[in-house]
Amino acid sequence: MKEFILVFRHENAHGKVSPEQMQQWMKQQMDWVNGIAAKGQFVSGTGLLFDDAKVVDHKKMVTNGPFGDIKETLGGFVIVRAESAEEAAEFAKGTPILQGEGNTVEVRQMMTH
Repeated sequence: MKEFILVFRHENAHGKVSPEQMQQWMKQQMDWVNGIAAKGQFVSGTGLLFDDAKVVDHKKMVTNGPFGDIKETLGGFVIVRAESAEEAAEFAKGTPILQGEGNTVEVRQMMTH
């Protein structure tokens, strides 16, 4: 099997989601991950915190947070084992991240060395 990374991109809604909604999404996300793990196809993954985030641009200028003029931010990732990108995309369809309007999941095959 190949390994694929599922990258969670969130519409820039920092501060617009209630703590209760965030907790509900986190539980749903863990249930989704546990379902993949039960099939033996979960490799690893984590969420990314927004606190103390920095962006370094091509001029080496450092700005606080990924919340400037950009439309979306990276919320985390999961690495799965799958036979094909299509199978990995089927996993991606199940994530509750997609409940957020404008959110997306990018599916990319990992390089092997």
